[in-house]
Amino acid sequence: MLTHPGFDPVAFSIGPLSIHWYGLMYLLGFAGCWYLGVLQGRRAHWQWPAERIGDLLFYVALGVIAGGRVGYILFYDFEAFLGDPLRLLRVWEGGMSFHGGLLGVIVAMWLFARSIGSTLPRVGDFVCVLVPFGLMTGRIGNFINGELWGAPTDLPWGMVFPHVDDLARHPSMLYEAILEGPVLLGILWWFSAKPRPAGRTAGLFLILYGVFRWAVEFVRVPDAHIGYLAGTEWFTMGMLLCIPMLAGGAALVLWPLRSRWG
Repeated sequence: MLTHPGFDPVAFSIGPLSIHWYGLMYLLGFAGCWYLGVLQGRRAHWQWPAERIGDLLFYVALGVIAGGRVGYILFYDFEAFLGDPLRLLRVWEGGMSFHGGLLGVIVAMWLFARSIGSTLPRVGDFVCVLVPFGLMTGRIGNFINGELWGAPTDLPWGMVFPHVDDLARHPSMLYEAILEGPVLLGILWWFSAKPRPAGRTAGLFLILYGVFRWAVEFVRVPDAHIGYLAGTEWFTMGMLLCIPMLAGGAALVLWPLRSRWG
């Protein structure tokens, strides 16, 4: 049995300014995505310059932050928002949603595609290969904060989160870090190594993320103020939000768009 180290969420302070580990994980995630984007841009079927990758990451970063925060409020904390609308702006209190971030990134990619005379599916196929690195660092940030823990378990790697209780629990945020990070990145990097019909790589991303997230949701404890849905003891908001992802991903994989790589 393991015990969560109980990290201080503040990495360091500069005068009155406190730098949190979670924010540093976001910065590391964007830096890693930029590096992977530069490598991918050198592939023969892309040939995107580093400057374009930097511009793309700027759009994506805005989409992640704005969409992630708005998505969390709408999907997970709407009642509190109704009582305190300024809660939306207090990002330092925590609360980011992957599914909201995904919607924000889709809007950002559409705007970026228009700015360079490309298409959303083509830009989406490029971006989705970079996303797993950012997902991994985000989940590591969750682990440092000791949040998104799992259900009790007797497995040898069960972890006690002292700020929760004295039970050994699934370190579900680490499960997600592994599955949504190196596993998903490896598959997508291999799949995208050669030209594919537009939208197919993005479709594979949506399917794999949906499957991985759905699997982890079985052992991850849902937010206390939401709990399980539809009178069940297993169906969560995370599962519900993955359903349109799985459906959209399957559509893109089975019926790829006519436009091909240029």
